Amino acid sequence: MRRRRWRRRCPRRRKRVPRYRDLAGRSDDAGGVVVVGFSSSTHPRARTRSGAAPGEPGAPPAPEAPAPGGDPLVPAAREAVGQLEVKGRAPKTGYDRDLFGQAWSDDVGVEFGRNGCDTRNDILKRDLYDITFRPGTRDCVVLTGVLDGPYTGERIEFQRGQDTSSLVQIDHVVALSDAWQKGAQQLTEQQRRDFANDPLNLLAVSGRANQQKGDGDTATWLPPRREFRCGYVSRQVLVKERYGLWVTQAERDAMDRILASC
Repeated sequence: MRRRRWRRRCPRRRKRVPRYRDLAGRSDDAGGVVVVGFSSSTHPRARTRSGAAPGEPGAPPAPEAPAPGGDPLVPAAREAVGQLEVKGRAPKTGYDRDLFGQAWSDDVGVEFGRNGCDTRNDILKRDLYDITFRPGTRDCVVLTGVLDGPYTGERIEFQRGQDTSSLVQIDHVVALSDAWQKGAQQLTEQQRRDFANDPLNLLAVSGRANQQKGDGDTATWLPPRREFRCGYVSRQVLVKERYGLWVTQAERDAMDRILASC
């Protein structure tokens, strides 16, 4: 009897599940979703507050990584995909990169905008780790870093230079020319500039994978690394929803198929 009373007074503790706030989407002032990339606090090589790297003596246990396909944007994408208008692809007539503003402009109204650093370096800082900066640039120019390529899974050593910078490229998840053929012609100049520099639509990736993708949409190209397809398609859906772009029927079918498997 004494043993039973002790058990009633000391209920079994529930196992604590780690939260990944740095990886979750959050709402911005316009009601959209802002993507937060792998920050220094969530990267597996990051040092803890105690000063010890995970696994070293005195360090708290490292949090478990999210399961493959467990991208936090998937639920929002599942809700949004049904709201996308389905239409045919418009002609590419009149498309020009300059219609989306100066490349990597800081004069934008999206996250990281007007922070004094160009968009390319903002994304490198967000997506790379073990970063070094050019002295005297207020940590705005990334010199070196390491990328775990989301499209291919390969580890890429980035080094800024004429012959090496292209190994890591910043991909528009929804390509500019694809956007132009699916509604961006009706956007204002400011909206197109925001679109081209929106972190939700940008990822640091392998240069080779970026070239292979070209301006493909979900129906024509998917990342070779299957574990990232849910996150990739979710970003395409949410970007198109944010900027009022449409999808083709084949694209919509592909989005539904991928999101259903997540």
